[in-house]
Amino acid sequence: MSLLAAVGYARALDGREAGMQAAHQALNDLGNMPPVFGLVIASYQYDAQQVVNGVASLTGNMPLAGFSTSAGITSEGVHPHSVVVALVAASDARADVQWLAGYTQASREVSQQLADLFKRKPTQPALLFADGFNADAEQLCSSLPPGSSLIGGLSSGDLHTGNAYQIGGAQFGSGGLTLARLEGRIRVGVGYGHGWQPVGTHFRVTRSRGFWVRTLDGRPASETYAHLFGYPAREWAFPPLNHLARLYPLGLEQLDKSLLLRSPLRVEADGSFRMNAAVGDGTDAYLLVGSLTACRAAAQEAVKQALAGLEGARPALALVLADVSWQMLHEAQPGADAEAVREALGPDIPIAGGYTLGQIVPGGDGAPQFLNQHMVVVVFGEPGEKEK
Repeated sequence: MSLLAAVGYARALDGREAGMQAAHQALNDLGNMPPVFGLVIASYQYDAQQVVNGVASLTGNMPLAGFSTSAGITSEGVHPHSVVVALVAASDARADVQWLAGYTQASREVSQQLADLFKRKPTQPALLFADGFNADAEQLCSSLPPGSSLIGGLSSGDLHTGNAYQIGGAQFGSGGLTLARLEGRIRVGVGYGHGWQPVGTHFRVTRSRGFWVRTLDGRPASETYAHLFGYPAREWAFPPLNHLARLYPLGLEQLDKSLLLRSPLRVEADGSFRMNAAVGDGTDAYLLVGSLTACRAAAQEAVKQALAGLEGARPALALVLADVSWQMLHEAQPGADAEAVREALGPDIPIAGGYTLGQIVPGGDGAPQFLNQHMVVVVFGEPGEKEK
């Protein structure tokens, strides 16, 4: 076997110790195979520098890519306040990791840099992690060449302060972007789905500006939700409702009558919804509600899609990028979403992942797609001996 992977996770008082323990577990499981690439998914409560220092103290200069999250995901369940480290060992595969600071301040310039990279090798698989609170990921996706094989997630963190970070090699920070391009004998399969369905309530987006949905049916968005759910409009601007609004996203009607999911990050003091993708005036929208049963089915279908995308390659590692709404929905059954993935994958494929504020998947012949409210499963596999 030329492609192996292992996952470790740990909780500790500080990020350095948690990162070191997680990396140590993963290295032990790899045995004598030296890793060539690592994924780091760390709780936002840890300092990014400490986490990187802890992992790098054992892995050296090996390329690292990662992001902050509200909780890590492994085969064993969901792990708040933890560090998850996935290490990939391969004799004929590698990863090239790039860190682009200041993405949220100069998103169009950075998007152009990425577009130039993908023009040369659009089908080369790449992982991207960016800021989930301030990044314009939809604009980034639309700027890339058709057929670009980009997969990623937007880092999550403290919903009250907007604190989140990204990791790229030995560099890290808030508002940045990390890109890991995979080369050599490694195949990637991607699947995704969600468990939210319309419940019949229809709105018209009557006023919006950028990332803010101001009014639905001519009145502040919070008043519309107050009428539906029975809580006073003013309470939607404060915890816990201002963030729990993400459990009830908008399904935007497209020309083909399909629904594009767009989720609030929070409810503002003026009653508007702060999104992380623009919603146009005059758009028809439906209230969506999630269910545990539908999410379980969506998770297992995402795994099936990802495995099918390997086209017979031997699966070695699964990366799970679930929306933070999945964590909220499964609060009474923490880890049920991870268990659904593990059952569909089987017990022998290690899992690493975390909760995100948006997901990116390849768009087939078009540009990559920016999603809200989904679970994305990425399976890395080793092609057969006869394949190049």
